[in-house]
Amino acid sequence: MSSLKVDISDIQKAHGLLKPVIKHTDLDLSLSASELYGRNVYLKSENTQRTGSFKIRGAYNKIMNLSAEEKARGVVASSAGNHAQGVALSSKLAGVRSVIVMPETAPLNKISATRSYGGEIILKGEIYDDAFEYAKELEKKEGYTFVHPYQDSHIIAGQGTIGLEILTQLQDVDSVIVPIGGGGLISGIGVAIKTLKPSCKIFGVQSEQTPGMSQLFKHQTPETKLKRITTIADGIAIKKPSPEMHSQFISKYVDDIVTVSDDEIAEAIVYLVERMKTVTEGSGAVSFAALMKHKLDYGKNVCVVLSGGNIDLNIVSKVIERGQITRGRLAKMSVVVEDMPGNLQKLTQIIAMEKANILEVNHDRLTYGLSLRETRIDFFLETNSFDQIKRIEAEIEKIGGKVLHTV
Repeated sequence: MSSLKVDISDIQKAHGLLKPVIKHTDLDLSLSASELYGRNVYLKSENTQRTGSFKIRGAYNKIMNLSAEEKARGVVASSAGNHAQGVALSSKLAGVRSVIVMPETAPLNKISATRSYGGEIILKGEIYDDAFEYAKELEKKEGYTFVHPYQDSHIIAGQGTIGLEILTQLQDVDSVIVPIGGGGLISGIGVAIKTLKPSCKIFGVQSEQTPGMSQLFKHQTPETKLKRITTIADGIAIKKPSPEMHSQFISKYVDDIVTVSDDEIAEAIVYLVERMKTVTEGSGAVSFAALMKHKLDYGKNVCVVLSGGNIDLNIVSKVIERGQITRGRLAKMSVVVEDMPGNLQKLTQIIAMEKANILEVNHDRLTYGLSLRETRIDFFLETNSFDQIKRIEAEIEKIGGKVLHTV
């Protein structure tokens, strides 16, 4: 691609174009998070944007800047889901045909939503990079105009309108935490905010499963060997970072990049649901996960960009369960005791005395390693803290039980 150039005038122009189409999303102060982290924590709720993510900003700006001839040829895009929906709806509004290539592992809710916006869906490959390669093949073969999800000046300028909104909503913002997949979102926000308020820090967040841009930023060599990616942050699961995005934008406008694990992302999703009453997908919650895990120079007023809310309902329960386990609110405990009458009652009495709730219990006398006089009992408990779990384990050991493991 040609050299990328985006300045504040491009973002301001995009803002005018997008104003009648997109939602000016809320920037809300979270009192509970502010108290917990000792600073004013504001949430920029792009999870409530049209199509459920920020992606419509860049997609609409790109498509509306196409020539009449380019629009007539139709557009093709590759996406794990959110860019797909943004391109599909933007194309529909502009009267343009759209073909969207998505990984075969893309969440069904994102596939269905993209189709409902008028996009023609093709499933190809296991990860985003596979879908991207096939979309580029279609561009050459069919003559479509390719709408890149991040490495495009109009896309970046559209995403940068979020930065303009943040500055109008919170003039005293000291830092902004932004998810990173390909880097279009943080590049646009970075240009807008660093141009108008250079003192504001920009922090990027990636999944530990796909840390390529973080590695580039820290002058490490990104891993190039392809592997199956299973992160719940599927929207930012990009294997190969773009050197051009790094050199043109991220190295210039970003102060630091950190990574978070799936367990930490799940914990963030649960916290946002429980305390903020807001639903985010994995890639949209990584920014809040970074606030929970990393102690960076956030300053007094930190803005957390919740970039998307298109979470697959089929995995919500799994995410919540994992998040609850990470927070000490659920525990799976395996205990070995002598196989004799009354021992199960003793265990349940301990759990009751510590005021934990038994959700499931299972006996296993045949596990390899047990003696003929032993039984293994697996408990699934509703708990209130890790301290409570430790007290239960200690009391079980006092009566001769052996706690194999707790998760």
